[in-house]
Amino acid sequence: MNELKTIVFIGTNKSGSSREATKAAEKLGYFTVLFTSNERQFEQREQYVDIHKMIVVDTSNMEALKAEIVKLQQIGLEIKTIVSFVDPYVHVASLLCDMFCQNLTSSKAIEIMEDKEETRKFLLNKSYTPQFTVIGPNEIPTGKLIFPLIIKSPKSTGSKDVLFAKDKKEFNKHLATLQSKYPTESIIYEEYLKGEQYLVEVIVQKHLPHIIAVMRQDITKGKRFIITGYQLFANIPPNLLPDLETLCQSIVETFDINTGAFHLELRLIGNNWKLIEINPRISGGAMNRMIEAAFGINLVEQTLKLYLGDEPDFTPKHHHFVYTKYLIVHRKGRLEKVTGKLRALKSPGIFEVYIKPKKGTILIPPLSMGHRYAYIIAQGSSISEAVSRANRAAHEIKFHMHHLQ
Repeated sequence: MNELKTIVFIGTNKSGSSREATKAAEKLGYFTVLFTSNERQFEQREQYVDIHKMIVVDTSNMEALKAEIVKLQQIGLEIKTIVSFVDPYVHVASLLCDMFCQNLTSSKAIEIMEDKEETRKFLLNKSYTPQFTVIGPNEIPTGKLIFPLIIKSPKSTGSKDVLFAKDKKEFNKHLATLQSKYPTESIIYEEYLKGEQYLVEVIVQKHLPHIIAVMRQDITKGKRFIITGYQLFANIPPNLLPDLETLCQSIVETFDINTGAFHLELRLIGNNWKLIEINPRISGGAMNRMIEAAFGINLVEQTLKLYLGDEPDFTPKHHHFVYTKYLIVHRKGRLEKVTGKLRALKSPGIFEVYIKPKKGTILIPPLSMGHRYAYIIAQGSSISEAVSRANRAAHEIKFHMHHLQ
């Protein structure tokens, strides 16, 4: 009997880059297995037709994961790679890949990148690292504080625990909040960098970084910093490119990455790049679809090929400017219905409209990226055209809610 060539995924979201990766694996002809600790996904099994086998397991328990992989091998599955496109399982998947199949990525680099504190320390002497201080559990700062500051937990993701402090009073309040939420963890505070924020998607092949996409982020500041817009350039502006390439090469060399994928969040201060954070995977949410809209590249599919040792193709099929607008709500309420999706889709230049919540869901003003409830991807011949098309389509969409206190 021929063994079924299999890709094992550790965790997936219902939509976004991680889910598109499971669909891409099926399209590439692989048998797909998902390890999930989310029992709801198992209950909604029929909604995951691209996943051939779903196993509910404690994804934080390495021994349990190893035991499940051995069982898969015993029933004749040939495991070609083990991957994750979701925090915090990228490192777990890479370690399992080290044990059970050929791993082309670096587990050590991934482990450091997944921890904001370790990343800051690892890149301490680089010109692109902001000034920062790490304090241990229950410690209080001893040095002089220069405001404004950003204070955050090194383990959190999706902007949940990244807080802005304009003065000592706010700083103390945020510090107390984070220390009570993470009593055994360190806390980082660092200089607040005033400048435009960019996201850069990078693929590494044979120690060479390839910048796939560069986008400027629109940030809405409420209780948290929430990214509500992405301006994706059809061509990287020439004034940004040389320093970006140098920075990416420095990261590849410092982390000693031969093969892999990461994305950077950067602030441009004058002509200097400063690194906000680095993540060892493609961005979640609509990122894969944005890159498809801009260049015709399915980045998760090509990344899987890279990890499988096949030859990926990152050649753009076309060049469009793209703007992705995320929709949030400003009051808490129970969703009764959403109208206008079809009208939005029919607006000029619209590539995709995605509405996340179902009827009956409680919607709240955003405290993390997970509280963005819809997105519109628009193409244009310039950024301004893509932005105006997305905004026009967004006006069509209405969340009808029963408001709650």
